[in-house]
Amino acid sequence: MTVADSIRAKLTRGLTPTRLEIEDDSERHRGHGGAHPDGESHFAVTVVCEGFSGLPKVARHRMVHALLAEELAGRVHALRLRALSPSEDI
Repeated sequence: MTVADSIRAKLTRGLTPTRLEIEDDSERHRGHGGAHPDGESHFAVTVVCEGFSGLPKVARHRMVHALLAEELAGRVHALRLRALSPSEDI
């Protein structure tokens, strides 16, 4: 299973998103600090979830980070995150 697959599985199971986009940005960061030579170290994630409604941005990010704690403690060096409620998904 790739890191992106793991991210998808955990966010889908933990949040039941209405939209989930995962982009591996690792190639753009090749040679930078924290970049893994085999890739899968930098990701951009957009997740739209009803459970985010009424929550501040920091609480939403904490929810995602808690679900991805293993990945963030290991291979994933950077996570660019957009966490939106369905009403914000424009």
